Amino acid sequence: MTDPLSPEEIDRYRRHIVLAEIGGAGQQKLKAANVLIVGAGGLGAPVIQYLAAAGIGHIGVLDDDTVSLSNLQRQVIHDTAGLGTAKIESAEAAVARLNPHVRFSGMPERLTAENAPRLLAGYDLLIDGSDNFDTRYASADAAEAARIPLVTGAVGRFDGSLTVLKPYEAGPDGTLNPGYRDLFPSAPPPGVVPACAEAGIVGALTGVIGTLMAMEVIKLVTGAGEPLVGRLLLYDGLAARFETLKYRRRKG
Repeated sequence: MTDPLSPEEIDRYRRHIVLAEIGGAGQQKLKAANVLIVGAGGLGAPVIQYLAAAGIGHIGVLDDDTVSLSNLQRQVIHDTAGLGTAKIESAEAAVARLNPHVRFSGMPERLTAENAPRLLAGYDLLIDGSDNFDTRYASADAAEAARIPLVTGAVGRFDGSLTVLKPYEAGPDGTLNPGYRDLFPSAPPPGVVPACAEAGIVGALTGVIGTLMAMEVIKLVTGAGEPLVGRLLLYDGLAARFETLKYRRRKG
């Protein structure tokens, strides 16, 4: 049972509480939520910041990397003073500065098919901000097995995308929602999709997609609005254009 909102929390989250779609009940749900974020990098940084600011009660973060100078162009939760430190330590310090009401659990690990059941235990929702297909598929499989929602995003150069996966539930028509493999049946061959270190990436792009991912988490936790289930949101930064593609569960 989560403690009621304190007077300080009510004041802190006042702009949420006055929203009819969230209100005090929704803010209490945010306080009671346990979310796990894969990665404290370009996408993870804005997700962590905005979920901490929103009052998510418990934020877990998986990342086994350290802060390097080339990260700071886009991974805004870290700073120059933290160079060489573990990203989970840097992220924890940032969350503590931002909101002392949030409990932070940092784990210096990468999510795999083998350790996923242990890592996801006790969490209500998974956010995948990783930068490789192995982790994305492992995250999708683990979230489906644990029957928890997955918010997943990806970025490259000037473009980004995100979607929400709940393949363990049926949609309004009674058919099961699509899973990650319905959208991406198989990973591209190695070397086809270059890493951002090779292709480059504009830093603000990760803020756009990461913030949208945080918004989807808030919607899922509070019940506000319509999450991106069965819909892939695409963003073209150069053209300043958003598009939404619908996708379904594949037959067979």
